[in-house]
Amino acid sequence: MADESGVLDGYNEENTEAGIYVLRLFITGASPNSIRAVENIKSICEEYLPGNYDLQIIDIHQQPQLAHGEDVIAVPLMIKLAPYPKRRMIGDMSDTKRVLKGLGLSTNS
Repeated sequence: MADESGVLDGYNEENTEAGIYVLRLFITGASPNSIRAVENIKSICEEYLPGNYDLQIIDIHQQPQLAHGEDVIAVPLMIKLAPYPKRRMIGDMSDTKRVLKGLGLSTNS
């Protein structure tokens, strides 16, 4: 949930220091791409980051101020805020290998 300034509750410096992956997924309602992106990123996080992530799903129709604050120009858009470096990924997150690379995780395949 965002406060009046548009800052999301739940994001804090402790998460970045603890090595927790802080992710924001911007979507547009219940569009097919948005639904796929949510399902895909949840599946990837549960498989590769179990218990080590904070995923915030933001519907830009319900919280447009958050989209402006992050310069969202296309959705679905996932922003990895922590650990550094900050990364932005556009799409339905169906390419697991690409998502893992964007998260800074390597695969053995």
